[in-house]
Amino acid sequence: MTDNPEPAEQGDRLVAAPQPAPQPAPPSAPAPTSDQRPLVPAPSTSAEVTQPVHRMARPSGPRRPTAWQRLVSFLAWVVRVVCRLAALVLVLYALFTAFEANPANPWYKAVQSLASWLSLGLSNLFQLADARWEALVNYGLAAMVWLIIGSVVASLIQRLAP
Repeated sequence: MTDNPEPAEQGDRLVAAPQPAPQPAPPSAPAPTSDQRPLVPAPSTSAEVTQPVHRMARPSGPRRPTAWQRLVSFLAWVVRVVCRLAALVLVLYALFTAFEANPANPWYKAVQSLASWLSLGLSNLFQLADARWEALVNYGLAAMVWLIIGSVVASLIQRLAP
């Protein structure tokens, strides 16, 4: 730190720098004789009293993340997005089946092939009398499992960042 700090600008926060503790004077110092120097320093005048030195405060905003933290956050974001897209495909297939969409439609075929792969073996967990309800329950459950898995894995990845 320099002896002459820069003057504060408008809007700057100033923080008082720590000052050394003053030394207490002895309770009753004997008067000095002519051949001795005084034990207690002479009291200072008001002109000699110094004001506390101020320094610029550190920025109060959040610290900038490191490259590792940015990478870990990006990986957690990717996991969340992928799991949400998997859940979206499963919900779309459940809705296509519940509302009896045209099975010859290319969108239906694409969603059906993805949903059969993403169902995690839950596509025939419950055997209900109505096929529409069966698709809603089984694929809806698989979608919820994808959302839970994505949330848990992303949280574990985030914990890797120091």
